[in-house]
Amino acid sequence: MAGYVTHVDEVEPVIDNGRAVSTRTTVDVSTGAERLVQTHLTFAAATSSTRKNDDQDEIAYVVSGSGDLLLNGETYPLKPDLGVFIRTGETHQITNHGTDDLVLVSVTAPSPPSPSGIGDRKVTVDIVDQPVIPAGKNREFKFVINPDAGCAEVTQFVGWIPPGRAPSHYHLYDEVMYILDGDGILHLDGHPDTPISTGTCIHLPPPVAHCVENTGDRPLRVLGVFHPAGDASEAYETSEEKSEE
Repeated sequence: MAGYVTHVDEVEPVIDNGRAVSTRTTVDVSTGAERLVQTHLTFAAATSSTRKNDDQDEIAYVVSGSGDLLLNGETYPLKPDLGVFIRTGETHQITNHGTDDLVLVSVTAPSPPSPSGIGDRKVTVDIVDQPVIPAGKNREFKFVINPDAGCAEVTQFVGWIPPGRAPSHYHLYDEVMYILDGDGILHLDGHPDTPISTGTCIHLPPPVAHCVENTGDRPLRVLGVFHPAGDASEAYETSEEKSEE
């Protein structure tokens, strides 16, 4: 069946004591994702970890905790709701200065051979500084890391889904999602309806029909990354629902 859903707690962590990091690979080629790999990274309190991706761009999001990113001789403070863009081949160090874990959700994708038509590279983007963009009735999102931040291949965004259910739809891009906050039900073509909550990880390949229903009483907040880069609001309702209108 196309598409995949799991919860981060259901994935066995790989502990690297040498780098003081716990990694849970939640979506990759083994779950049907050909280009995007989603991982949940936990950096232990009061530790530093040196890392490098030899052939992948990395687009991460700080879920909780605080610390610093040392990259190319510059220090970038890390805090919740911050997007991070690390290019292929860049050795970097993540330091957790606090007493709590520093948690990031990372997505890697092959880097483009020759990026063009993109903005100046930004290593970090604070979601607070990003404009709100409407996406259908009562839905909205913010771009975080995307071509405006110098990332040519993928788009990272945070979306807010109000209580209730919208029509099922599909995309032409390949997408991975992480539920940042809230409760609901994932309606995914070819799968039974699946309860979702904070920490649920989802892969939505094109053009699989799906819908994220919010069963709570407050907006459900989702982190999405998709390839190729583009517009997060680009969605197509299923032909069945179109015929009912």
